[in-house]
Amino acid sequence: MEIKITSTQEKLKKYLDKIKKENSKINAFLELRDEKELLREAKAIDEKIKKGTAGKLAGKIIAVKANINVKGLHASCASKTLENYKAGYDATVIRKIKEEDGLIIGITNMDEFACGSSGETSAFGPCKNPAALNSGKDLIPGGSSSGSAAAVSAGFCDMALGSDTGGSIRNPASHCGVVGIKPTYSSVSRYGLIDLSMSLDQIGPIAKNVSDAALLLDVIQGKDENDSISQESKNLNLRDIDKIPKNITIGVLDLEGIKMEKEIQKLIEERIKNASEKYKWKIKKIEIPHLDVAIATYYLLVYVEFFSGTRRFDGRRYGKKIGDVAGPEVLRRILGGSEISKAEHHGRYYHLALKTKKLIEEEFSKSFQDVDCIVSPTVPRLPHKIGEKISVEEMYGYDALTIPSNLAGNCAISIPAGNINGVPVGLQIICDKFQEQKMLQTARGFEEIE
Repeated sequence: MEIKITSTQEKLKKYLDKIKKENSKINAFLELRDEKELLREAKAIDEKIKKGTAGKLAGKIIAVKANINVKGLHASCASKTLENYKAGYDATVIRKIKEEDGLIIGITNMDEFACGSSGETSAFGPCKNPAALNSGKDLIPGGSSSGSAAAVSAGFCDMALGSDTGGSIRNPASHCGVVGIKPTYSSVSRYGLIDLSMSLDQIGPIAKNVSDAALLLDVIQGKDENDSISQESKNLNLRDIDKIPKNITIGVLDLEGIKMEKEIQKLIEERIKNASEKYKWKIKKIEIPHLDVAIATYYLLVYVEFFSGTRRFDGRRYGKKIGDVAGPEVLRRILGGSEISKAEHHGRYYHLALKTKKLIEEEFSKSFQDVDCIVSPTVPRLPHKIGEKISVEEMYGYDALTIPSNLAGNCAISIPAGNINGVPVGLQIICDKFQEQKMLQTARGFEEIE
C-alpha cells in the first residue's frame, strides 16, 4: 500500500531515497543539492503551508535541465566545456519557481548543449528510459531534455523544467510516458537559458499529468524585462483546466510523406476517434504545405544560430574551448553552421530558411481558422536501443512532427496515449499562439479517456 505523504519534508526524503537507489541505472540526475539545505527549505515551506502563506508550488519538488542557470549549481549543458561552471545567478523561471515556494532538487542530464534527440550525446553518459526498463531493453528516453523527462517518469520528482528547440520537451515526454509542454514562443522568459537556437528555443514544464504541467506553466510564463522578446501571455484559469471544451474541431494532420510506424499511427487514430465520439468533437483532415521541408529548414537555422552562440566558449572567460572537448554531434553542428555562414553573403541557406519558416508560420495560422487544434503522434517511431547505430537522417527524423510548431511559434503538448510492446507513445496537440488554455483543456479531455 502506498504511504500517504503528509509534508514536503516527507516527500523530499522519499524522493532522495529513491534517487540514491535508482539513479545510477537511469542517470537522470547530474547533480543534487545539499541534503541538509534541501531539508531546511522543505521545513520552511511546510511552515508556510501551515500558516496559509505558501505559494502556488508549495510542496512540489522540481528538477531542472542542465542548460538552465540555478545559482550555486552547475549549468554544464552536459558538456565537458562547462563541467566546472557554477551559475552565479538564477534564470527568471527559477526565480519565479522559488517565489512560489517550489523546491528545486537538482540538475538533470541532457544531450550535450541540447544537440540530440535521444539523450545519448551527454558527456556524462547516456540517460536511460525508466518507462521502458520492464521491456528488457535499455532504450533511449528521447532528448534533448532526457534527464528531466526521465526524472519525472522514474518518480524522482513531481515536475521538471526542460527546453524545447524542435521537440526537446515533447520528444522525451512521449518516450517516457509523461506530459511535456512547449509554450508559445516568447511566452516564457529565456533569461538564464543557455540556448541552442535563439529564434526557436522555449523553456517549458514536464510533469506526471496535465494539471501539474499547467500549474508549473502558469508560474513561469509572462513578460520579463531581461528578455526583450518575451510577451505577456494570457493568464491560465487553472480552475477551468478540467472543463472539457465543447463544439470544437480537431484537425488531423495528413501524415503522407512522413516515415511513420504503423502501430503508432493506429494507436493515435483510435484515441482521436474515441475522444471525438465521447465529446462530440468534429474531425477534419488537414494538410499544411511545406511540412516536407520543415526538418531541412529547422537544421539550417539551428546550425547557424548554434555556431554563432558557441563563439563565446573560447576557453578564455569561463569553461574550456568547445572545439577541444565537445562530442561529435556538437562539432557537426558547429562545422555545419560555420560553412553555412560562409555562404551567407550570397543570400543563401539561412536567409531562405527564414523565409520558409515564415511560410510555415502563415500556413499554420490559416489552418487554425478552420480547426481549434491539430492532433498527431508526437514522435513517428519508437525509441531505439542505447548505442544502436542509426543514421543522422533517422535521428533527425524523430522530430519530424514536433519541429513544425517551433518554426510556427505555436504552443504544443505531448500527453501519454498508450503503450506499444511496453513502450510509451505520446499524442501531440498543437494550438495557435497563446491558446494554451484551450490546448490544456483539450489535453485533459484526451487524458480522461482510458
